Amino acid sequence: MTKKPIPLRVEDVAVFARSLARQLGDTSPSHLKLMNMVARAAGFQNIQHMRASVVVADRLKETSENTVADTRTAHRVLNQFDQFGRLRQWPSRRSVQTLALWALWANFPAKRALGERAVNDHFSGEHLFEDPATLRRSMISCGLLSRNIDGTNYRRVEQEPPADAKAVIRAVNTRRREGRAHSAG
Repeated sequence: MTKKPIPLRVEDVAVFARSLARQLGDTSPSHLKLMNMVARAAGFQNIQHMRASVVVADRLKETSENTVADTRTAHRVLNQFDQFGRLRQWPSRRSVQTLALWALWANFPAKRALGERAVNDHFSGEHLFEDPATLRRSMISCGLLSRNIDGTNYRRVEQEPPADAKAVIRAVNTRRREGRAHSAG
């Protein structure tokens, strides 16, 4: 017969340890020893390790909730794309270049290796300034594409885009859809 795990949620370990100490009576270890025992039972090295984990988790949660796209930069990037979602020119600012590359990355075939010629052909349809080599090299230097040393097997590097990039990707993809619908109709 298998046991079903019973989850335990404790709001404050100090209150929990005091309650345990009262129940144990005179045989109870010191408050700090008891708190360290509880922390070790929960999978931590000691109470300090447990506290640090909670602080880090709270910071990560706070950071992810407060990460909002920089609309000014996103707007600058969107100005670089035409109504069909094609990059009109190579941006002069590095921050704008990087976000523009994210939009191209999102449209690059995932989990598929492509040769250099296929990558150039793909990028030729994504921009208007006729320089797929710049796009290819920049995406590799930004860690958005990977390739073999001999220039074969280009692959999209799967990763979570930053908030700014997500906003740009959504906007450029909307332009692509609307541009296709407008040219088809």
